Amino acid sequence: MKCPYCGELESKVIDSRSLDEGVRRRRKCLACGARFTTYERIQPHSIFVIKKDGRREELSRAKISSGIRKACEKRPLPTGVIDKFLDDIEAELYRLGKAEVPSSLIGDLVMEGLRKLDYIAYIRFSSVYREFADIGDLKQAVDGLVEGGAEPLPNQLSLLPPEAVNFAVQGRRR
Repeated sequence: MKCPYCGELESKVIDSRSLDEGVRRRRKCLACGARFTTYERIQPHSIFVIKKDGRREELSRAKISSGIRKACEKRPLPTGVIDKFLDDIEAELYRLGKAEVPSSLIGDLVMEGLRKLDYIAYIRFSSVYREFADIGDLKQAVDGLVEGGAEPLPNQLSLLPPEAVNFAVQGRRR
């Protein structure tokens, strides 16, 4: 394992711990003495993603991560939540046991998870994923959360103040 500090290839394993999805190892560089952590996880067979236009490409955790991180940017989420969320999505895809999955399945898994994790991140992601054409589409998505009894999640502000929700609900009844 290459030392991230000096680039030396020789290191010694100081500690190993099993995790749900692999092994965590604490290492010490034999050249500079710096300590660092590495993670090993089993990589099952490759999964290919079938894109909207019919192309196929290998599943990329980095691409999924990028989309989720953009949606969650500047949101008050606990450390490690996004990585756990990514692990769960990846595990679900491998659990299906299929060699190919449609990109829509991945998008739906991400939206479902973001809806449970953070409503604002959910709206951000869905506005790109569902390709909202206008403000009406956005309003419909927010209304779906409000009508679904969306309660503020821990560390999250409510989507609309209570008086705005009451006004919107009363306005529809007229």
